Amino acid sequence: MKILNNQLLHLLSLLFLLIIVNFLIKNDENILYGTLWTINTELWLYLSIFFAIAHQVYVLICWRYELFYNGLSQILKKNAFKFYKIGFTILILLRPILIIILSISNSMTIKIGNNLSYLICIIFLILGVYGQYSVFKYFGINNAFGYDHFDPEKYKNKPFVKKGIFKYTSNGMYKYVFLLLWIPGFYFQSKAALLAALFQHIYIWVHYYSTELPDMKFIYGKAPFK
Repeated sequence: MKILNNQLLHLLSLLFLLIIVNFLIKNDENILYGTLWTINTELWLYLSIFFAIAHQVYVLICWRYELFYNGLSQILKKNAFKFYKIGFTILILLRPILIIILSISNSMTIKIGNNLSYLICIIFLILGVYGQYSVFKYFGINNAFGYDHFDPEKYKNKPFVKKGIFKYTSNGMYKYVFLLLWIPGFYFQSKAALLAALFQHIYIWVHYYSTELPDMKFIYGKAPFK
């Protein structure tokens, strides 16, 4: 099945990441310290990881089912991309929401000092916001959702975006926008939230190399390497 192309890399990488997360949890009791709304930090952490995985698996299935089989369009017709975006939006918003909740539940479990904490937050905020601005301004929100998988003929001859943050890197979203996920962990000085952000930031690159990059080569006949 074309949907599963390069997904052995995805699966093995995910298993490796989960083993590392489990190792860190078992060797640092502060990672699971705390509660919020009578719910333990452990559950908030697992929810953060689970929905990050659910989001990327959802994108994988929708992208490739549509790209190779026109599957969503056959079922949902002209509303295919609209309904896909609804699911995508819900799952992408759960990422920062759950990390914020997790960081509050597990706050002050890493003592780095407020000055350093706030400095890191400001730096990451500037880079992340500029990256997000570039996505909206130059890349396009529908492109960020993956509209090229729904209309590959329209995109196959289009050049890659080289404005805004994309002038300096071919993948400003994953390199810099995802820095926003780190901010709650640093602001509340939460080990669990920083671990969740680390997992999500590495895991989005697993998605890039196992799913997005091969798909870009299929759609465009090339991929940006910078």
